Amino acid sequence: MTDSVERARRAAGAMADPGFPALKERVIARTGHNYYEDKDDLLYDRLRKRMRMCGVGDCTAYRVLLEGAAGRDEWAALEAEITIGETFFFRYAEQFAALRKTILPELIEARSEIRRLRIWSAGCSTGAEPYSLAILVHDLLGEALADWSVTILGTDLSAAALATAREAEFGPWALRTLDTEERARWFRRTPARPGLPHGGYALRPAFRRMVRFERQNLLGLIDGSDRIQGSFDLILCRNVLIYFSPDHVNRIVRALGERLDARGWLLIGHAEPNPTFSQWLQPVALPGTVAYRPIDTPTTEPPPVLVPARPDAVPIPLTPLPAFVAVEPAAPMPEPIGIPIPLPAEPATEHPLSPGDLLAEIRVLADSGETARAWRRLHEEIESYATDPALRYYEGLLALDLGREREAERALRGALFLDRGFVMAHFQLGLLLARAGRRGEAARALDNALRLAQGLSPETILPEGDGVSAARLAESARRALAGITVSEA
Repeated sequence: MTDSVERARRAAGAMADPGFPALKERVIARTGHNYYEDKDDLLYDRLRKRMRMCGVGDCTAYRVLLEGAAGRDEWAALEAEITIGETFFFRYAEQFAALRKTILPELIEARSEIRRLRIWSAGCSTGAEPYSLAILVHDLLGEALADWSVTILGTDLSAAALATAREAEFGPWALRTLDTEERARWFRRTPARPGLPHGGYALRPAFRRMVRFERQNLLGLIDGSDRIQGSFDLILCRNVLIYFSPDHVNRIVRALGERLDARGWLLIGHAEPNPTFSQWLQPVALPGTVAYRPIDTPTTEPPPVLVPARPDAVPIPLTPLPAFVAVEPAAPMPEPIGIPIPLPAEPATEHPLSPGDLLAEIRVLADSGETARAWRRLHEEIESYATDPALRYYEGLLALDLGREREAERALRGALFLDRGFVMAHFQLGLLLARAGRRGEAARALDNALRLAQGLSPETILPEGDGVSAARLAESARRALAGITVSEA
């Protein structure tokens, strides 16, 4: 069934159910998720999933259930269902670069006498954001961390997301922007279990214990029902405001600003800044992003970059690669025997769903933890887009998450056949080959990624890199190459 047909079927279901409009109004009023105001098909699909689970046949009966004795638990389940939990570690590399180079060093300097930091990740989903902050603070403070009081609070509407966050175990999809060394330093491998049939990555206790989680609806900032106490040095509320109406957004941002301590910082999503916010907050332009501070914060020169206390966290300067891993630019990458590159026998037929729309749908599924469903959905459609390198690349990432290394290699090589300059595909292929012990091939793929990244401006954001810059990718590729040569020595 094509996506357009499926969407039409869902929309027809919403229109055919006379109880849907009242239920939709109730859901939006309770959650503030104005995002669904013009998305009846998507909301109905998620409602229908919960109705099937509860054994009720229509929206009217489901609303009665929500308002009944079992309503509290069902509201929690529904809120988890309608919240799209897109999350992965160090999401939006530009903002994490600003945190590492400017925001956190200034806060650490300003709070050096009281040695206290309070950080709030609002809308934290399954925890990747607050845990990324924990890793960053841990690296910047080093041994001095023991003398500091660091509070990192993660809040979310979804009880299910928070339960996952507290477990602090993630699949490869959530770690897709990290290289092998970073994964080994911050996580330990875990065996297969339900939900992670090929094992996962458990965050190490040193970072895990820095974060605590609470259930909280941001609407509580407006109606006074929130339970968050005190002020914060840093608040992140990224890609959460998209759910709310413009009026609610303005009131939430104003309330968040009121929760900032003197000289505090607020980061929101890349697409969420609004000139209206300058009524309550002072926008600060940083490389690749905009941050906000209390309106009376004095403008100062940026502080010197705080050198991380851990030697292995010091940025590596971009220098020419040693000769033993050099590869001529035109050298072809050999294909493994028995792993054909998937190519269409003839041009792909026209399709009503654009590659970008399909990719967005796949990412939403995978980011919410439904990797297997995302894989199935992609394979329903991918032959119609056989010449799209981005979809082949994500086919490879999903295969890696599902433990299908052979299919992952085939898909990544397919993406590279279609686009030899696809930096992220070279990089992910190199990491895959290195894990398989195929060091020579891995070195070639990683060197290709390094040379391509070095040919770009350092601040260039790489296509399909989830915010990773050319400079950061080059650093990661160089580190992975060094690991290969060390193991061979």
